[in-house]
Amino acid sequence: MAVRPQYHFRTSKDGLLAWDVRRLIALSRGLPVKAVALSDIQEVDENHWYGFEGQVPTCRSILAHIALIEQADLSFPILLDAEGRLMDGMHRVCKAIRRGDTHIQAIRFPETPPPDFTGRRPEDLSYD
Repeated sequence: MAVRPQYHFRTSKDGLLAWDVRRLIALSRGLPVKAVALSDIQEVDENHWYGFEGQVPTCRSILAHIALIEQADLSFPILLDAEGRLMDGMHRVCKAIRRGDTHIQAIRFPETPPPDFTGRRPEDLSYD
């Protein structure tokens, strides 16, 4: 299954940090997969998809996320950084919560990989 080009973003004192999710997936190969309680995923109660560079939720963007949640494949583990923060898989997390699951399969990096980009705007990155 090909992964669509996407990035994980975080704000920092150095500007917006961006990780290429395809690289994170490649780096996670061979790491152990463990069940994680969905209640431990902090980002569920945070502004996870919006708020970078003035992004705001619109009905169209919410519908796009709903479609991605419906299509999410729970056979692929989510990715967590070394502190347990989500780096990839919020659509899968939402699907699992919607189904009533209590846990989800996850890979936690022993050390958080360095970002691929610092100080770049999301619209300036390649999505090809």
